[in-house]
Amino acid sequence: MAIDAATVRKVAKLARIAEPEDRLEPLARELSGILNWIEQLGEVDTTGVEPMTTAIHTPLPMREDVVTEGGDPARILANSPKAKDDFFVVPKVVE
Repeated sequence: MAIDAATVRKVAKLARIAEPEDRLEPLARELSGILNWIEQLGEVDTTGVEPMTTAIHTPLPMREDVVTEGGDPARILANSPKAKDDFFVVPKVVE
C-alpha cells in the first residue's frame, strides 16, 4: 500500500500534528514501508498456532464471583469537581 504526501498531510491535519512540508515525502515513504511490512505479516501461515497474550505461559488469577452492593457513589463523586445524578460531569471534548 502506497501512501503519498497528500495522505500524510490529511492524516496530520486530522491528528492535529503540525508537519513541515519538507517532511511529508520522507514520512510518506516511511509509513508506506511500515504498511508493506504489516501486509507481509498477513502472508505468514499461522494455522495451528494458539493465540497468546504473553510469551510466558502464566495462568490467570481467579477470584471469587461474589455479588456486592457496588460502590458508594456519594463517596466516589465527592472527589469529582462536578457531578449530576450520580454521574461525573466532564467538559465536551468532541466538536
